Amino acid sequence: MTGWIIAGGLAIVLMTGLVALGRIPRTAREITAAALLLGLAGYAWQGNPALGGAPKVAGTGKAGQFDEQLAEQRRGMAERYGKAGQWLLLSDGLGRQGKTKEAANVLLAGLKQSPDDANLWLGLGNALVAHADGVVSPGADFAYRRAMSIDPDAPAPSYFYGLALARAGQLQAARELWGPLAARAPAGSDIKAELELSIARIDAMLASGSQPAS
Repeated sequence: MTGWIIAGGLAIVLMTGLVALGRIPRTAREITAAALLLGLAGYAWQGNPALGGAPKVAGTGKAGQFDEQLAEQRRGMAERYGKAGQWLLLSDGLGRQGKTKEAANVLLAGLKQSPDDANLWLGLGNALVAHADGVVSPGADFAYRRAMSIDPDAPAPSYFYGLALARAGQLQAARELWGPLAARAPAGSDIKAELELSIARIDAMLASGSQPAS
């Protein structure tokens, strides 16, 4: 608990200092906040202040498995060309190599140039979830919500945010996102059928008190 208090306090102090003393522009504040959240996500994933220090042998970690189907779904629902598409393509390439941290950092670099690009924020959310082995970290949550706020009519941010929440076992939160999305999806479309089926499965699991297999 002490480690969390220190980490959170340092993040708040650093952000306040950057805004008040560093005078960073308003357009860069969201990127700075996302970077700080990425650091906290890394602490949540790997940090444990109760353990004693010990050296780590390089190269013993297992590379994350890239979800090609997820990337293809994103390309089908979001931008795959233009500036955002180039950053996302580079991020996907790093993800395939198991370099999940670098994949997220590439999108942060892209957002410095295009801070209001919903597709980049969506890609960052997916990349952060992959980096955290399926955990919807505070940074990923921020990225998904930012994508939805920039383009509230786009289906992709709500779809992938709900998918990440469902896979993480947050079924009710996923349903709350997918319900309105399914309602406004075109009648007879594949996405509407998929969402309605997923919602029915969630309802059944919530009713039975079961959780999806990890």
